[in-house]
Amino acid sequence: MRIPKRSEFALVWTTSAFSTVGTRTLGVAYPLLALGQTQSPTAVGWTGFALAVPVLILYVPWGLLVDRISPRAVMLFAEFCRCLTVATVLVAMFFGGPSLAHLIIAALVEGALWGLCNLAETAMLPSLVQPVTMWRALAKSEGAAHFASLAGRPLGGYLFGAGSYIPFAMNTALFAVSWGLFFSLPRTFERRPAGVSLLHDLSEGFRVLRRLEFLRSAVRLVTLTNLLVNTLIMIFIAGSAGMSSATIGLVLAVGGVGGGAGAVVAFFREPGRSILRVHAWIWLLALTVAMLGALLAAQGEAWPYFALAFFLTGFGGALSNVAIRVAEVTLISPGELARVVAVARLCSFGALSLAAPLGGALVTWYGVTGGSILLFAVMLIIMGVSWRHDGLTPPMPDIPRSFRHSYRAKQALRRAHRTMRTANERVRLAKLIVDTIEEVVVGGDADMTEAEPAVGRLAPAGSQITGQSLGVRFEVSGQRGCRCGDCASCELRSRPHPA
Repeated sequence: MRIPKRSEFALVWTTSAFSTVGTRTLGVAYPLLALGQTQSPTAVGWTGFALAVPVLILYVPWGLLVDRISPRAVMLFAEFCRCLTVATVLVAMFFGGPSLAHLIIAALVEGALWGLCNLAETAMLPSLVQPVTMWRALAKSEGAAHFASLAGRPLGGYLFGAGSYIPFAMNTALFAVSWGLFFSLPRTFERRPAGVSLLHDLSEGFRVLRRLEFLRSAVRLVTLTNLLVNTLIMIFIAGSAGMSSATIGLVLAVGGVGGGAGAVVAFFREPGRSILRVHAWIWLLALTVAMLGALLAAQGEAWPYFALAFFLTGFGGALSNVAIRVAEVTLISPGELARVVAVARLCSFGALSLAAPLGGALVTWYGVTGGSILLFAVMLIIMGVSWRHDGLTPPMPDIPRSFRHSYRAKQALRRAHRTMRTANERVRLAKLIVDTIEEVVVGGDADMTEAEPAVGRLAPAGSQITGQSLGVRFEVSGQRGCRCGDCASCELRSRPHPA
């Protein structure tokens, strides 16, 4: 028996949230375990690098794989391998391990398979969600990702502190549950033929992205703004000497809260056609607030300003992410979707990789205040360019309206159908009356009781239908609204019309 589409999406949404929580907790647990096993900061760095580098190398090939193979099969394979990988680390911990090499390999596998799951989920959405409800579905997915990320990192640190094996045991169970849930999804996929060559297929995502003006400009703008905000995070961390670790963690977590709030707003209200320009204005406002905080740092605490800046960027990022994802699913054919999304995500993650060294360099050269002012100046230049040339922030193309408008249209259609049924019933009853009266005209002996119920249902209570040429009048009386013509309360009757 086939699961309803709404339930299918809820299943994918739930398993995706489980997967994101697992990824974020492991992103903390793997480096902490490496530090505990080796007591070496270098080992921590290599483990963190192993988690991040597969995304940069494998995103585009993964996109081609997801476009060629069923997304359901891809997710089943990825979740099973993730479960198996974490389980090997968990088992090794009970025997005095794992070794550093084992940890790095496990981190490489986790980073690679997380990117594969992410692309498969995106490719699966068009077959699970109707176009008019896509907006809300993607807003739910965006909100789940933000809240899962917000909860995953501190949860990973807390669980590791309670027991180093606990986060790995929890993720083994989470990935096993996700793997089991994906078996409930239907096997609906048509194998797509290979292209001219492997290189041609790999580069197809770049060519499609070049043809679509809105998505091309969105990727360019989001890559720049992601680079700016993550550089700002590094500037804040570099200048956080004297702050408590709780304060630093709270400020950084506010960005996730902003992202969740933006996803909620996107669920109830669609961002307009000028979403890219709104995105740029929000970033300019956020960097202005951060610059003010850096300038006023000598007079008081600067962290509230940075917290507000991170909230604004999270909020604006969620709005634009939902709009961009809707455009991707709507404008790109299913056979090319994963490759185009892979190119867009590759640019975004590339900006994240550059942010750390760039932020450190700015603080070294100009300090926290100078670095914040420089980021504001760059964003101001971007806004100036976008104001004069729409190529950087083009309007969003027309897409199917959201569920809210679809619901109103369905309600209006139901009312129209009810009106048509009522009109058809009245026409049928009027025809019955006319046929009966014609019998009176022709034969003079028709039984008028056959027409009386029709008159009773057709005419409002208290009205009169007269036919002076026939010498007959029908009068409807009795209870208001009763037009059955049969009951005593209706009291439908006929009598000769006075001459």
